[in-house]
Amino acid sequence: MPWKTILTLISFMLLPISALMAISAAVGLPYGEGAVALRAFGPPVAANTAFLLLMLLLGGARRRGVESFPPRAGLLFVALSWTAASLSGSIPFMLSGHIPSFTDAFFETMSGFTTTGATMLADIEALPYCLLFWRSATHWLGGMGIVVLTVALFPLLGIGGFRLMEAEAPGPSVDRISARISGTAKRLWLVYLGLTIVETALLMLTGQDAFDAVTHAFGTMATGGFSPKNASIGHYGNPASEWIVAVFMLLAGMNFTLHYRALTGRPRAVLRDLEFRVYILVVAAAAGAIAVDLTLSGLAAGEAARAAVFQAASVITTTGYATADFALWPAFSQAVLFLLMFVGGCAGSTGGGIKVVRLVALFKMAANELRLATRPRGVFAVVMNGRAVKKNVIYDTAAFVVIYLFLVVAGTVVVASGGYDTTTSLTATLATLGNIGPGLALVGPTANYGFMPDYILWFLSFLMLAGRLEIFTVFALFLPEFWRKR
Repeated sequence: MPWKTILTLISFMLLPISALMAISAAVGLPYGEGAVALRAFGPPVAANTAFLLLMLLLGGARRRGVESFPPRAGLLFVALSWTAASLSGSIPFMLSGHIPSFTDAFFETMSGFTTTGATMLADIEALPYCLLFWRSATHWLGGMGIVVLTVALFPLLGIGGFRLMEAEAPGPSVDRISARISGTAKRLWLVYLGLTIVETALLMLTGQDAFDAVTHAFGTMATGGFSPKNASIGHYGNPASEWIVAVFMLLAGMNFTLHYRALTGRPRAVLRDLEFRVYILVVAAAAGAIAVDLTLSGLAAGEAARAAVFQAASVITTTGYATADFALWPAFSQAVLFLLMFVGGCAGSTGGGIKVVRLVALFKMAANELRLATRPRGVFAVVMNGRAVKKNVIYDTAAFVVIYLFLVVAGTVVVASGGYDTTTSLTATLATLGNIGPGLALVGPTANYGFMPDYILWFLSFLMLAGRLEIFTVFALFLPEFWRKR
């Protein structure tokens, strides 16, 4: 295993994290938070810089770099990168004294980088502005991907990174939109940045100040859900803000390759994409069903429609923002949201979950098996967007879903061992593995995870990482053959 190169690349990966820490500290200055900002962010920035200098002195990254890695080295680098980011990112919370427990600080930071949005905090607004900004910045950096950003910077080092991007990408495969994978990473980040800026401007037009608009745009585009307000988006009681956030959540749940194609003069590519059509259909059906149920329960039709669209978009994209306590909604509406927790966003989006494309592929595979029952000699292929899907991709998809469901069951048992009810245990597992954030019952949208014991929090932190890195990247590390010399 090329440990020196892996550690050197991790030290480069910590550069954008240190830069965002410095920006977070600067954000606190106008609010008179200079002392707390220096105490919280100074040591981790200094430590990251020292680590980079040490690795450069020990040899640095060789020019052939990552493309000469064995696949297992790329998997290890990605898993260690996210762990290192969470370890480094938890330090400001501890040094500030606002989250003194290492377990709690690590959980909060892992939740941020993996865009889960599950929180330990009962009073979010008690945090200083510099920490609130850092908390939301972890979302934004983790949304498009820490490693994807690093890959975009790799040409400066003469390093390629296709295997790294594959190991991190949220979906079955990476769609190239440039001949070079670094070009793809740059274009995706530019689209991500552009949408963030547009949403920030629109939210400011609805009355949010610059700080709130930026942090909410970070949480929306990353499908993370961290808000600087205890009541999340519901704090404002502003329908315009809610509709803007709902629309941008749906945009963030799309494959970002489609955004790029639409912006470069190919909008029909979006409408022709099967996954996108199914995604919109599922959201529309879920929101419609919830709106009818809420209206029948006594809510005004317009308010019911807005709440239904917002929460359906929030759950399917795994954002986790809330405008209402949906844990108090009628059982039918809760059941619809529960089912959406299994779906997730599109492949190549910032959303978590199983992903729409995998579910579409499995339904098509099941339909083919039914056809074989009546036509045993028939040959049927799973076709997506006019192209036959290779069998190994179908097998990978089936394996992913099986492991995902196994983790849901195992996680429910682990959380229930703390004495919690089945609804809490099941939805806490789904909310962390699917990077959703809030669940139902004791972990509903107005609650937090601060009451859980350390061993459950560490397990849920592991589920967040496994869900964000698409399970295989993390679980491959537990195979004995992964560590054997070759």
